[in-house]
Amino acid sequence: MRIAIVALGLCLAGCQDQANGGGGGARSQITVVGSSTVYPFTTIVAEQFVANDADARAPVIESTGTGAGMKLFCAGLGAAHPDIEDASRRMKPGEFQECQRNGVGAILEIQVGIDGIAFAEALNGPRMALTEADLYRALAAKVNGRPNGARTWHDVNPTLPATPIQVYGPPATSGTRDALAELILTRGCEMVDPRAKALATDDPDAHKALCTRVREDGAYIDAGENDNLIVQKLAANPSAIGVFGYSYLEENKGSVTGVTINGVAPTYATIADGRYPGSRPLFLYVKKAHLRAIPGLKTFLHLYATAWGPEGPLVRRGLIASPASSRARSAAIIAHETALTAADLDR
Repeated sequence: MRIAIVALGLCLAGCQDQANGGGGGARSQITVVGSSTVYPFTTIVAEQFVANDADARAPVIESTGTGAGMKLFCAGLGAAHPDIEDASRRMKPGEFQECQRNGVGAILEIQVGIDGIAFAEALNGPRMALTEADLYRALAAKVNGRPNGARTWHDVNPTLPATPIQVYGPPATSGTRDALAELILTRGCEMVDPRAKALATDDPDAHKALCTRVREDGAYIDAGENDNLIVQKLAANPSAIGVFGYSYLEENKGSVTGVTINGVAPTYATIADGRYPGSRPLFLYVKKAHLRAIPGLKTFLHLYATAWGPEGPLVRRGLIASPASSRARSAAIIAHETALTAADLDR
């Protein structure tokens, strides 16, 4: 899904590519791709960026999902390629290598805040109370080596209602889907299947297939990259559950409510301190070569750093502020243009 603050108007023909070293200034707008979760925060900063400078051109922002955005970001250097990747998970080593193969060069990794994978239902829903094990038994393609035959939540756990399992969630290209698999389903898998922990060391591919492969028989419904659409579907189907970033729960608390996991509701406090499962950092990835080539890009990053604090506008929109030490580290990366290394991603 392409979402732009203003129409894309780039000088691509007949111009030298300044972002790739030509010096001619092939593009005068900042371009951003990536996570639907980070998208609303980046749009707020973009609006402030334009409000602060009457001559600035509005950044063009696309909500593509983290995985699809990484492919676009890593495809190359220059005006035809994005300056920034919004990411609701950390860059994978393979993605970093792809960037380097395509000549992207130095990349800045900037943590902008924290988010939680929120499970939600309509205000008139059944008020579900789940565990990671419940979610694994409900959503995994196979449970204990056999195709998942659970049709209702009661099949998963006798204490739950006999309502059909219907979970609206993000597609495979989404960082939220990756986080769901790694932070929720994997934990549930290791609680349910005694083989899982050993497989994580002995056969990582088999562990991934066992613990993170989601069923495709209609119980899990790919709702695309538009998280607002999931909110609408919950209103129309009160017995269903939705999965999206916490900011969408906060923004739509008049129509949906959080589902407790292990007895803990998704709130700012429980996500910030890690009590609610699924807490994850949110990032920007920025091409260092574009910082001086694309007008306003470094100013845009500095503006982001002024907005992500506990009293800032991004928190009012649903971002969880990172600890002070993390915010200071990210601000220093912007100030000193400190590049990410492959070794950093292994830590």
